[in-house]
Amino acid sequence: MFDSRHIRTFHEVVASGSYSAAARVLGYTQPAITQQMKALERAVGTPLFTRVGRKMQLTEAGESLARHAESILGSLSAAEAQLKAYARLRTGRVRLCGFPSANVTLVPEALSGLAMNHPGVQVELLEGEPPESLRRLERGECDITLAFTYPGLHEEIPDEVAEVRLLEDQLTVLLPTGHPLARRRAVNLGDLAEERWIAGCPRCRANLLHECAELGFVPDIRFATDDNLVVQSLVAQGLGVAMMPALVLPSLSLSRVCGRPLQPAARRHIAAYVYRDHLRIPATAVVLDELKRVASNRVGC
Repeated sequence: MFDSRHIRTFHEVVASGSYSAAARVLGYTQPAITQQMKALERAVGTPLFTRVGRKMQLTEAGESLARHAESILGSLSAAEAQLKAYARLRTGRVRLCGFPSANVTLVPEALSGLAMNHPGVQVELLEGEPPESLRRLERGECDITLAFTYPGLHEEIPDEVAEVRLLEDQLTVLLPTGHPLARRRAVNLGDLAEERWIAGCPRCRANLLHECAELGFVPDIRFATDDNLVVQSLVAQGLGVAMMPALVLPSLSLSRVCGRPLQPAARRHIAAYVYRDHLRIPATAVVLDELKRVASNRVGC
């Protein structure tokens, strides 16, 4: 209904008492002020000023608008300042959905760099395994989602979603420290054919079955959990071995377990997914930059 420029001019006319005085303050000509006030009166549908002799007085409608003008301009100024802060990366909120092993490694490192370089950007951290984490992105529940795939598995994503590749994560086997194969620098997957296994999330379990099938055996899966700490505890108690990503190894919390690279070498692909339009949002872009920076330091892990 209102043009903010006209409200600003109206406020100055009221404050200075005349069109000519407002023109001097605002750097306009007096006819320009007159035209703006006529346009504002057309917008509100009623006169805002009357003349009593040589003096200009506010109508009842003008007095009402004058009472609101200051708060209107204050709200506009606050909105302008907030939008500039978003554009300059001083503030913003990003909802990031990560899978468990990323949330204990990649994500904290990225958030640490973000807190140092862009303290006004706030991140709401969510958790989910793929493909459900990708569905959360499609449902609008998060702005960025992290997901992993294995060789031969193609992630189905909408055309409007961009894939930002982060790193290749080597797969390892988690063993009790007293296990005979723990003395080796690397372990052949075929040598574990007679072991009891602890499987992870459905996607990881499917990859375990595929890798073992390629070597001609079916793993004896006794337990299944996507909680990495539970996996470590089960392995530490000698209840089985587990295929784990190297990304998890730095966070091993039990001294009775160890990780060894698998032979033949196998890797999973880790990427961030975001709607293409969101790449232009400064806060989203800077979170992605931090994730890429942290991931680049883990090349070959």
